[in-house]
Order: sequence, then structure tokens, then C-alpha cells
Amino acid sequence: MITVAIKALNEEAHIAAAIESALQAVAPFDGVVVLADSGSTDRTTEIAQNYPITILRLADPEQRCCGAGAQLAFQGVATPWFYLMDGDMVLEADFLAPGLAYLQANPGCAGVGGRVIETVLANAEFRIRNAAMAREPHRREGLVDRLDGGGLYRTDAIRSVGYFADANLVSYEEFELAARLHAAGWSLARIDRPAVSHAGYTEGGYTLMYRRFVSRRMDGAGAVLRAALARPHFGRVLRRLAPLRVTAIVALWWVLLVAAMWSGRDGLVVALLVVPLAFLTLRRGSLALGVYSFCQWNLTALGTLRGLLVPQRNPANGIAATLLKRGPTPVGMTSAPVEP
Repeated sequence: MITVAIKALNEEAHIAAAIESALQAVAPFDGVVVLADSGSTDRTTEIAQNYPITILRLADPEQRCCGAGAQLAFQGVATPWFYLMDGDMVLEADFLAPGLAYLQANPGCAGVGGRVIETVLANAEFRIRNAAMAREPHRREGLVDRLDGGGLYRTDAIRSVGYFADANLVSYEEFELAARLHAAGWSLARIDRPAVSHAGYTEGGYTLMYRRFVSRRMDGAGAVLRAALARPHFGRVLRRLAPLRVTAIVALWWVLLVAAMWSGRDGLVVALLVVPLAFLTLRRGSLALGVYSFCQWNLTALGTLRGLLVPQRNPANGIAATLLKRGPTPVGMTSAPVEP
């Protein structure tokens, strides 16, 4: 039996397709679908009421973040297998069977993912992300260090490391989970099968970047590093979380730029401004994307440093939720999954 959980916030345009794809995918496994809503103010939960699923809503809107939504989706799971997806995704109907077969054949593997297909490339961020996906090792078939974009997990493996997602995290919650799993001796894998299609955002790249900065989504890497302090997965976080390297590079660049300006070395100031832009332009393939990356790197560094300073709640505490609808109970289960 499998639970497919959908975490969502204001996804009225996509939620019906997400739910329908999840219901189709779990049908051969007598599975269940759970919607974990983070307090939508649109018609997301109203639309979801039309389907035979369990609907949970975050009780305290002040706790709203990616980590809280993911943990809410997981914490009441009563099936041995768990798939997490976003409300703007469509789950491929034929992914769960090979994913489940891989996990059953590899008992030391905690989770398996597939290919994430980006269907909307309307802004700079998603064009950069789509190009990067071809280069990133964790997007390729085989053993990987994380399952960005959702995956099928072994419930017992998640329970063994305490919780699915740290409710303090505004982003990088799947990376943080992977770091804890690896530190506990589990592996993760990706198979060469489409898993989900992702609609993404259609708003402009700079608008999206600004919104993510003011909403503190860009603080995620700093919060992950702070949460890992004095824990077994600290070294893995330090080595593998890319925004930390970006922050170190940008912080050094800031120091050099201020020093050059302070000393009146105008030629060095110009070089320090031109070289990063030229590098990013060559790397991204266009001046427009290079300038976008330059701005994003600087805001990422600011957000990461800000995230290091934010006090954190105990991530082992449960997420308070309101049960809006109880879905059907599969054969062999005494009740549908609900909040604790």
C-alpha cells in the first residue's frame, strides 16, 4: 500500500490535475491520497473536496513553510511506502511500479526518484534550472545524494531518522532529509523513468526572485546549516549544499570589492564588477541570464547569512493540523491516515 501526499498552497489552477494523477497512480496498489494544505486562500481545498482523498490543513498559518508542509504530509502516514509531490505537479501513472520494485530489491535504499519534467520555462530561473538539470549528478540514473522534486520513500526509513522534513526550513527540505538518511546509513537512488511533470511559475524571473527573497525562501541553505550543527550530517551539508559555496564566493567578492573601493583602486573595482558578470554570461549562454544569475547569487548569499541567524523550533515536534476531510480506508488499514 502506498500513500501519495500532495503539499499545496494556493494551487487552484493545478490541484485537480495533481489529485487525479495521484489517484490514478495509487489505484493498482490500493493506495491513498492525502492533500496537505498550508492554508490556501483560493479554491484549492474546495476543489479537492470533490475527490476521495484525505485533506489536512495546517492549523497555524504562522508555521507555513516548505518544511512544515512536507512534514504535515508525512506525519500521519500509515502505509509502508510514501510518495511526496507538489500541488503543481502531475504524477506519471507508471512510475510507482518500477519505483516500488527498486526499493523492494534494494532494502538499504530509503527512497527512489525519477525524472522531473519542467513544462513551463517562461522565466529566467526555470530556463537556468532546466539547463542545470542535465549537469547535476543527483538528476542522473543511479545512486544520488538527494531526491529534489519528490520521490517514493520507505516509511520505516523516514521514521528511523525521526521526521520527514524539518518544519523550520523554507527550502532545501528534501536535501536536509537526504543528508540525515545518508548519515544513518541509508542510500537514495534515481531511475531513468519520468516521475512527475512540473508546471512551475509563469511570473517574471526578477519578480519571482524578489518574492522568494522577501518571503525568506532564499534563507533555506543557512537554516539547513544551522540545523545540522553538531549533528552527524553536518559535514555532508557543508560539502554538498551549493548555496553555501555561492555564499562563500560572494562574501569574499564583497570583501574584495569594498577593499578596492576603500583604497581607491578604480581599475580593480571595474575588474571585480566585470569578471563575475562575464563568467556568468558565458556559463548561462546569454547576457540576460548572466545578469539574472549575478543578482540571484548576491540575494542567495544575503538570504543564506540571514537564515543562519533565525531561531529554530524543535523539528521533532508534530505539526498541528485540522482534518477537513477523511478519505477512504484501504483494505488492511484500520483508518485513513490523519494528523497525530
